[in-house]
Amino acid sequence: MVTTTQAPHQSRRPASTPRSTWLGSTAVMAVLVLSAVYFLLPMVWVLISATKSPGDLFSTFGLWFSDSPQLGANLSRLLGQDGGAFLRWLGNSLVYSGIGALVAMVMSGACGYALAIYRFRGKELLFAAILGGVLMPATVIALPLYFLLNTVGLTGTYWSVLLPSMVSPFGVYLGRIYATSAVPDEVVEAARLDGAGEVRIFLTIASRMMTPALVTIFLFQFVAIWNNYLLPLVMLNDTRTFPVTLGLTLWNSQIQRDPNFYTLVVTGSAVSALFLVAVMISLQRFWRAGLTAGATKG
Repeated sequence: MVTTTQAPHQSRRPASTPRSTWLGSTAVMAVLVLSAVYFLLPMVWVLISATKSPGDLFSTFGLWFSDSPQLGANLSRLLGQDGGAFLRWLGNSLVYSGIGALVAMVMSGACGYALAIYRFRGKELLFAAILGGVLMPATVIALPLYFLLNTVGLTGTYWSVLLPSMVSPFGVYLGRIYATSAVPDEVVEAARLDGAGEVRIFLTIASRMMTPALVTIFLFQFVAIWNNYLLPLVMLNDTRTFPVTLGLTLWNSQIQRDPNFYTLVVTGSAVSALFLVAVMISLQRFWRAGLTAGATKG
């Protein structure tokens, strides 16, 4: 007697057809291309416009060079205008962004590490309050910050912009997420058994494991401070302490009096944007690593 056995039923996910895969890839690529055009088009315009004279700026096509480019003359006027005010504003922006982002990186990394490693009462409530700071609009806290710093006599000084820039609630959030996934409890316990103190563990061990997250925090905070307009506008009243954003706005307000300020503002914007692009490219590999780890590890 011959018996036949029936193979067990196996459920299989229907394989996607080549046509549906091609359509999905094409749709994703189209969205990416449109997004790239949307974000890059203003950058391309400002870089091309920085090479034009005031007359060519309005009489030629915005996305192509004029017949007589004068980038060198525009840069020379930019650097010499008002006794070299642009270089002073650029230096102020570098001070505000560099120092503020560096301190914010250290503080956010340390706070995120503490929230990830240590166990204490009220930790989740504290973390929820920090997340509330991420959602707080800058316009809401600008006036209270002014009154607070004015009480101690810091308005109008570099500290009035630096101190608020040293705090990054988003950096604390990112630091905790990354420390939870990148710093094993076993490593911390082994370091404690070897006699290392808590500060030494963070500075010599945990900070190295958290390098991608720390660089990402630095980059985000650097760009946020560099592009910040509201805080310097509220705090500063001396043009010598202005960042580049506020300085270019000051020049932009003088366009009605002198149309030549058009090229000064456009060229200054191009130089400022190129500086940020250079910073982002130099830190790109750390930045991408930090975002990937924060998105894939819980």
